[in-house]
Amino acid sequence: MHTTTLGDGLDTSAMGFGAMAVTPVYGGTDDATALAVLNAAVDAGITFIDTADVYGAPEPGTDGPAGTNERLVARLLADRRDDVVLATKFGITGRIGSVIEAGAKRTRGDREYVRRSCDASLQRLGTDVIDLWYLHRRDPDVPIEETVGAMSDMVAAGKVRHLGLSEVTAPELHAAQSVWPIAAVQSEWSLWSRDVEKRVVPACAELGVGFVPYSPLGRGFLTGTLTREQVAADLRGATTRTGENWAANQQVVDVVTGVARRLGATNAQVALAWLYAAGRRAGLPVVPIPGTRSIDRLAENAAAVDLVLDDDAVAELDGVAGLVVGDRNIVADPAWISSGRE
Repeated sequence: MHTTTLGDGLDTSAMGFGAMAVTPVYGGTDDATALAVLNAAVDAGITFIDTADVYGAPEPGTDGPAGTNERLVARLLADRRDDVVLATKFGITGRIGSVIEAGAKRTRGDREYVRRSCDASLQRLGTDVIDLWYLHRRDPDVPIEETVGAMSDMVAAGKVRHLGLSEVTAPELHAAQSVWPIAAVQSEWSLWSRDVEKRVVPACAELGVGFVPYSPLGRGFLTGTLTREQVAADLRGATTRTGENWAANQQVVDVVTGVARRLGATNAQVALAWLYAAGRRAGLPVVPIPGTRSIDRLAENAAAVDLVLDDDAVAELDGVAGLVVGDRNIVADPAWISSGRE
């Protein structure tokens, strides 16, 4: 596994692991399988493990962020903390995938919530420091400078090493960077989700901030291995791309499959290699975080760091964005993702 340096001097593996996949969000799993995959990731040199306080199924009788994915990752950290660059997130106040009542507040970024969320994550993770701590979604009622200022207090207290932001606009990133160095922006970026290239990616390159693409395989759609029934049964079916436009978007998969066959690679490897190429073009470090419940898929994904796309492949894959039908947002509120606020 190669290594790279994100912003603020944060060194990590060139590929990360999206731990949300090993708790029941995209289908069921069990703790033994999940821990086997997490350990296999670290064994393969994928040391950048990404979780969030909201990931996982809530404990019975509890409300707010589930915390169960962090507790699962804690079981990995108990034996391998020194081998892991640990990233987690806060800011979403409800349960992932839950229905939010009209007018209800779904994010918080006030100082008290920042402090409380940090302490809660540290306790669940069983560690005394978080390597990269993201604001998962900004609070529209609190200036982002105030939230980041409160987050920087956690750095000063020794509880956090680096700060990150998820799904922010370019102006929001500039405002945050004026308060404290931002190591990484995490947003959806892939062959078929390229809205961040208009403003956010250039802002990251300008400011020396790394980029961590989530859902780099289009929530699995780009791999060509999903069925419509699988997607309809979980969170993925909430987007118009994989819901009502499932059939129309098979043309996207066809292009990726064609390139993969020509290069003797898999769809996943081609999609990940394209992101590395896109990062080089944009002039910034890129660390995608594909998640999986399969050790075989993990090894397949890891091999993408050594796949070099030729010019014809890049050009063909660049054209995928023009074929996409539907939106990437998983909720009805356009402002939930950065492009909805630009």
